[in-house]
Amino acid sequence: MPLTLRLGTDDLTRCRFAVSPLCQTHEALRLLRRPARHAFHRDWLRRARGVVAGLDLSELWLYFPRKGGYTPDFLGPPPEAPDGSIEEELARMRATDPAMARTELARSLACTPGAARTPHGRAALDDPAAAVRRLADLTERAWQALLAPDWARHRAFLEADIAHRTRQWAEGGLEALFGDLHPEIGWADDTLTLRTYPDHAEAQGADGRGVLLMPSVFVRPDVVSGFARPWQPTVIYPARGAAGSGPAGAQAPRALARLLGPHRAAILAGLAAPASTTALAGRHGLAPSSVSAHLSVLREAGLVAPHRRGYYVLYARTTLGEALAAGA
Repeated sequence: MPLTLRLGTDDLTRCRFAVSPLCQTHEALRLLRRPARHAFHRDWLRRARGVVAGLDLSELWLYFPRKGGYTPDFLGPPPEAPDGSIEEELARMRATDPAMARTELARSLACTPGAARTPHGRAALDDPAAAVRRLADLTERAWQALLAPDWARHRAFLEADIAHRTRQWAEGGLEALFGDLHPEIGWADDTLTLRTYPDHAEAQGADGRGVLLMPSVFVRPDVVSGFARPWQPTVIYPARGAAGSGPAGAQAPRALARLLGPHRAAILAGLAAPASTTALAGRHGLAPSSVSAHLSVLREAGLVAPHRRGYYVLYARTTLGEALAAGA
């Protein structure tokens, strides 16, 4: 049964995007527990498994059921700022009301038979305030080990996705935006629909809260939603081209290759998502100096443009580049 969220006039003015390091940490952990995601993230999994083996996350794993189920909302509350820091988000997590935490912990533990009777499960229900502190500490440890070293690159990737979606929104409205987020997301008659959802799902209204949209590097091929109060309704969707979502090097159409030359055409076709010179070199089997020369030609032609994100420079197709790649 689909889950539907009706948006009124007030909701339409409160739709927003955000990048959340806390959300990315939890989706990375969830990826490790969800085999259905593994085929899309093999390179990252090879690196992460060795790191995770050195961490004791046993208490945290209780709240990431392997076969779906509920993860406590307070572990990843919707961020208040569009680009907050991990320190700010962990502080909000640590400030969770113990009574609410106990309710959410009990609901999550009930998804796994026997979990509530384990030592960690009993301790959490007996003292939810202490459990919140421990889970926040474990989440911070996972962040430092799994995401912090590459966060500048991840954040640049997510910001590039938001820039693209914002342009879609400006040019085609919410129909263009929601229609391209994920195959399971639909938009019609001011109603946002997640087409595959548990049978108990019901239609509900956003009631002036709007919708928070967050791209994720780790969620593919899923889309994750949370509409429960008191949080703002949230949809976490796969960022464009994230984490091995497509072939290593896109095949350029013949017409484009005849126009631009095979290497420049392949680079332009492969820029479905912004990428650095180094990433493009590895993807297409070219020397970085060659890729840099090809990008210079594409830039002079107005087909790509560079965007600096911290220490990284990412190249993205311009509107003209998008049209040429699509038209070819």
